[in-house]
Amino acid sequence: MAKPATNRQSPRVVQLRKGATIEMVRLTCPDATQAMRIAESYGTAVVDSDGIRDLHERLIIETAESLSDGLGERAMQIHLQRIVGAFVGSAHGAGQFYSRAVTEARDATAKAANDARDEDLVGPVGYDSAAQRKREFAADMGVQAHALRMAAEGAVAAYSQVVGEAWRPFDRPVDNPGQALDRKAAEAQLAALG
Repeated sequence: MAKPATNRQSPRVVQLRKGATIEMVRLTCPDATQAMRIAESYGTAVVDSDGIRDLHERLIIETAESLSDGLGERAMQIHLQRIVGAFVGSAHGAGQFYSRAVTEARDATAKAANDARDEDLVGPVGYDSAAQRKREFAADMGVQAHALRMAAEGAVAAYSQVVGEAWRPFDRPVDNPGQALDRKAAEAQLAALG
């Protein structure tokens, strides 16, 4: 004798979109020592790392102080979480872009070292080679990524001071519009059947 089928639903698994962390920023963006080496090697601007960090830390703290009368503790935490998340996300994006620029510069430099290639040799008078331009671009991106890292580190430090706990990114559920669309299509097909 057959057992009646039980309609058991499996628990719904919600995937989370992981936000960038300050550790991810530190892995992708140059630190102060590397930024100084870049500035010295390429003649770019020397960034005031501590000044950027301190300014952004004060900015977040002063923002929180000015909002303290109008926001409750939880509202302040949510607001600052979003602001700090923007700083961290921006720095992480710049760090990833910098990493790609370095890879392209290394590839172009390796190609230029091959004596049998004509296209990567020094350009016409007054123009740098493609490999040199890519190295200089990567250097500029490194300095920018470092500056944004310092801004993010200042914002994270301020969050910790204001809220009293370490900042963590908000992990939001992954939007999956395909499932909702499939479900709507199935409902329309069933409705057509009567």
